[in-house]
Amino acid sequence: MGRGLAASALALLALTACGNDGRGSAAAQAADGPVERGRYLVAIMDCVGCHNKGAFSPKPENGFLQGSPVGFSLPNLGIFWPPNLTPHPDAGIGRWSEAEIVTALRTGMRPDGRQLAPVMPWKAYRNLSDADAQAIAAYLKTLPASPNRVPAPAQPETATAPYVAVTAPPSLTSN
Repeated sequence: MGRGLAASALALLALTACGNDGRGSAAAQAADGPVERGRYLVAIMDCVGCHNKGAFSPKPENGFLQGSPVGFSLPNLGIFWPPNLTPHPDAGIGRWSEAEIVTALRTGMRPDGRQLAPVMPWKAYRNLSDADAQAIAAYLKTLPASPNRVPAPAQPETATAPYVAVTAPPSLTSN
């Protein structure tokens, strides 16, 4: 199954799991409350595509938004492992306030001052409405806390866990 088809299937399953058959309006989701709206947004934004345990591996595991033990390499920037988004105080984002989660979503800036990896689509997410950004933060705070830890960003020579590297053929990178 191709990545796009797999992501679509996952989003449809997630929508169904949160009581939405894909035909519900944003207003209907918002009427259910911010946490349900956040659940819906996390599903359609495909957060699980990177942040689930086993993302980028041939054997994805359960581990909803617990971070991936398989990282990815970004040329000239290093290797990044999608972090644990559960409210665990040490392994996840449990010490982040909802306002700090909203800031990270919209600006790509973590509370510790580190910029998120450029593959995190915060430049698109900066257009989220205040209510939607706050709903995502509220939903993430309701997840079961997981102690799953992922490695900190690294360079190839210091990487401590597996990662994937995507390279373009020379014919695509030459002038």
